[in-house]
Amino acid sequence: MKRFFVVCSLSAAVLLSGCQAVDTTQSGAVGVQRKQYMFSALSTEEINRSYAQMYRETLQEARGKGKLDTSSAQARRLQAVAQRLIAQAPYFREDARNWQWEVNLIDSPEINANCGPGGKIIFYSGLINKLKLTDAEIAAVMGHEIAHALREHSREQMSRAYGIELAKTGVGALLGVGEEGLALVDVAVNYGMMLPNSRSAEIEADLLGIELAARAGYDPEAAITLWQKMEQAGGGAPPQFMSTHPASATRIQNLKNAIPRVQPIYQKNRR
Repeated sequence: MKRFFVVCSLSAAVLLSGCQAVDTTQSGAVGVQRKQYMFSALSTEEINRSYAQMYRETLQEARGKGKLDTSSAQARRLQAVAQRLIAQAPYFREDARNWQWEVNLIDSPEINANCGPGGKIIFYSGLINKLKLTDAEIAAVMGHEIAHALREHSREQMSRAYGIELAKTGVGALLGVGEEGLALVDVAVNYGMMLPNSRSAEIEADLLGIELAARAGYDPEAAITLWQKMEQAGGGAPPQFMSTHPASATRIQNLKNAIPRVQPIYQKNRR
């Protein structure tokens, strides 16, 4: 336990000394105002370029397997939803207007979607087909994933991980901890710091995501039906404290609490 507190203290010191506090987005009606700490050496531009290369490789692999869907009715539907959401992204951060946004659909049974740094979006057809998503539910998923990119959660996690690695080196030297001891420190830090922070990122993405969808004219109530479907499809989930995602009941309650704040926005922009 002593080692856990030492490494946590060192991690905090390293993060504060080597990072800069930033506001990646406007807080919006949902009130996401948490300061984020980023290592200046890990620039937004560098992260975006690196991810763009990975994105191209993913698309190339899917194209080689005949799984990249660019012309079906479902692909066009996905593009239509995306364009409405992307148009609202600059409300939260102005520079998103200049991102090289891309939206692609991969024909795969996987129930998954993501939006990487710089606005690179991938949806898997299994998510839409297996859950029978409405356009508003697609917007809820996509809004959540875009929010991760707007908040630069990937860069934040990389900065935090870098700080923890530096701190582990320090605690090993300070306490004479060997490899086995450092493995125990890894577990303690993971459960004590990394996972809770990941859950914070998920909650932020939920909140910003429903506001982004509302601003694009999609009913934020669809986020509730979406996660209910996710819960049914997912079966047994790990305990909340062991997961990077909030428990479904927690997530749904958080969304229900936030929806009244964005309903007026939706009513103004609904189509």
